[in-house]
Amino acid sequence: MGRSGEARGRQATERATAQDDGGLDLQRYFPYRLARLAEQVSLAVAEVYAERFALTRQEWRVLAILGARAEIATKEIGPLTTLDKMQVSRAVQGLESRGIASRKHHPDDRRELIVSLTPAGRALYRKIVPFALARETELLAALTAEEVRVLDRVMHKLSAALS
Repeated sequence: MGRSGEARGRQATERATAQDDGGLDLQRYFPYRLARLAEQVSLAVAEVYAERFALTRQEWRVLAILGARAEIATKEIGPLTTLDKMQVSRAVQGLESRGIASRKHHPDDRRELIVSLTPAGRALYRKIVPFALARETELLAALTAEEVRVLDRVMHKLSAALS
């Protein structure tokens, strides 16, 4: 979208969110609508790991990050999962107490903890992934293939603009 397209997009958003009295129509306000949609999607996916595997949303996010690598420093998990430091700590503790993850001190900095999946955690990850991918497919089935591509481009574009 060129400059004129971006300007039209902003103008349309302004018209959609402004009320006659200069107030804000929350139901049409893009950040609110996006946050609501993200929550709806998150809850729909949570059915996969919460009911079948007794994981919290935070534990699932940490498990998903750990499943993609051999190990990771706990301080790196937050930015990758949108979890704060306390949520990461609780999720890691929960996974560790169930034998899904293990922690050790970083060899060069004893204050830093390194987390990895245990063999049981790797097996759980391999078991959950097909269910999570199937749920993603179900959610995206409401869109055409072109709409999925456009959505992906738009999400990348917005994310880049906010970085």
